Amino acid sequence: MLSDAKIKNAKPGKNRYRLGDSDGLYLEVMQSGAKYWRYRYTKDGKRHWYTIGEYPVVRLPEARELRDKAKRDLFEGTSPGTQKKVHTEPTFAEVALDWFNQLEQRLTSEKEKQTARARITNHVIPFLGDKPINNIKPTDVLAVVRRLEERGTLEVAHRVHQTCSRIFRFAVAAGICERDPAADIKGAIMPVPQRHFASITEATKVGNLLRAIDEYPGIVVRYAMQFTALTFCRPGEVRHAEWAEIKDAEWRIPAGKMKMRRPHIVPLSTQALEVLEKVKVISGFGRYVFPSARTPDGSRPMSETAVLTALRIMGYTKDQMTAHGFRSMASTLLNENGFAPDWIERQLAHVEGNSVRAAYNYAEYLPERRKMMQWWADYLDKLKEQ
Repeated sequence: MLSDAKIKNAKPGKNRYRLGDSDGLYLEVMQSGAKYWRYRYTKDGKRHWYTIGEYPVVRLPEARELRDKAKRDLFEGTSPGTQKKVHTEPTFAEVALDWFNQLEQRLTSEKEKQTARARITNHVIPFLGDKPINNIKPTDVLAVVRRLEERGTLEVAHRVHQTCSRIFRFAVAAGICERDPAADIKGAIMPVPQRHFASITEATKVGNLLRAIDEYPGIVVRYAMQFTALTFCRPGEVRHAEWAEIKDAEWRIPAGKMKMRRPHIVPLSTQALEVLEKVKVISGFGRYVFPSARTPDGSRPMSETAVLTALRIMGYTKDQMTAHGFRSMASTLLNENGFAPDWIERQLAHVEGNSVRAAYNYAEYLPERRKMMQWWADYLDKLKEQ
């Protein structure tokens, strides 16, 4: 049962939440701080929500009286408060909006926010947006995914399915949905063909590539390619590297920037630190280590196509080398030179089967990885000299 004191002290949170009273009456506290009295009831086998009024215009005793009147209306066969709007269960679109509001508070990448919103807005809302979220069936979600499969966009289909599942789980946690229907179709979605990024892994050809990088005229992009070769991080991680993340010969990448949403430590070799010293003259006053040429203040990262464009200008085709190819280049050569696979996989930030264990082991093998990264940098120097 609620009390006046508890209602007054209810503060807005990251998400809207409910404070239950009795007999279907509850107070919903919105993110804005507004508080609404609602009555939940069942009619014709379906659940409905009836908005009684806003607190403090409608206080607790009055809300209970109006709840009782709504119960009498229902008993007499009419919808509660026929002069007022009757709210059915929250729709998928409404819950998705709440989820996006929560998501925007946790994500650091503006592009990631826009991408997640576009997936749902373009591919799901037109088909499921108006449906009460608790009435959506697995077949409804599958129909959305099938449309994407028929267009040949299998990776988008999987991403949309994953995002839908997160929204349903959010609704379950908020008490407005009983289960996640997207979970039931996981095995019914066509698998995404495995992609292999073109890469140079022959020692002689790696030396040629490194010498070509050293001669590339674009200074910031040149340093970014050198740094990528030395750290073999993902292109997006390098692009978004910030000066604040680099300290004590380590680059500590926060979880929000990583593909698997786990923090990652990159030990920096002497050569990697030298690259940073050079680029610091250009970008040390700004936020990003490798800033966009269009933002002199360093407030935006380098273009996502900058490294790929540089490789094409240097004469490497898409079948020879890609921006992701530095990772397989390092993986292949480190394995061939006898380094422990566990060290290499940890440095590549590949997720292991035990996701709980992986969440806490981002610093695992750090002393060994530090030695491996310095060996790798020295090895690249030798290849350049050959």
